[in-house]
Amino acid sequence: MKKSSLTLLVASLMIALFASCATPPPEPTSIPATATETYTPVPPATEPPAPTPTPTPQPEAPATATPPPTAPPQPAATMRVLLIIAPQDFQPWEYSETRRVLEEAGYTAVVASTTLEEAVSMAPDQLKVQPDLTIGDVTVADYDAIIFIGGSGSPVYWDEPTAHRIAQEAVAQEKVLAAICLAPVTLAKAGVLDGKQATVFPSPDAIAMVQEGQATCTGEESVVRDGLIITGNGPEAATEFGETIVAVLQGQ
Repeated sequence: MKKSSLTLLVASLMIALFASCATPPPEPTSIPATATETYTPVPPATEPPAPTPTPTPQPEAPATATPPPTAPPQPAATMRVLLIIAPQDFQPWEYSETRRVLEEAGYTAVVASTTLEEAVSMAPDQLKVQPDLTIGDVTVADYDAIIFIGGSGSPVYWDEPTAHRIAQEAVAQEKVLAAICLAPVTLAKAGVLDGKQATVFPSPDAIAMVQEGQATCTGEESVVRDGLIITGNGPEAATEFGETIVAVLQGQ
């Protein structure tokens, strides 16, 4: 090939190549937009709430009647009574007659004094009695009744703390408490005749001392009973005194 022909061919190729590069490429075909699906999350299934149980109505309890108040328990009967006598110059008739009445009613008499030495009564009897125990060894709960015997020697107990303690415990334990002749003064000084009716040996001094114990007392009545407390005014009242003690013990 001739040189001129070769030059012309190269030039033609270059022109064609230039033309193809200058032509812009065709625009891509637009793809229509696809509708976007909206995703709505579905809540997970939940169990329905459990029904609230309806309380079953309970039948009303029948009204309970209030029981009547009960009486305090009474001390058990021991069928024993305690006679407290002075170690010297106790009144013999008050002692022996009161004891007789009680023993005939079925009670056992126990004797207490300040000592265990033989006690001797007022003249002229000079009755001798052997005490079973001293007042310091007395247990009030062991007896149904506590009885202070009088006589010219009985003032030994007027200010005796042990005698006062025995009288006070007898009242606290709802025992029968009795005193005759000058012995009610012991009860008055023990403070157990406050507000009570009582009698005593009819001497002005004895009456005044019982009244100082806040008792109503004239000394004129032979025997006075106020609840579980019994008082007598002297030897002539001994039989009635013993019988009244028995009546109270038997709930009469």
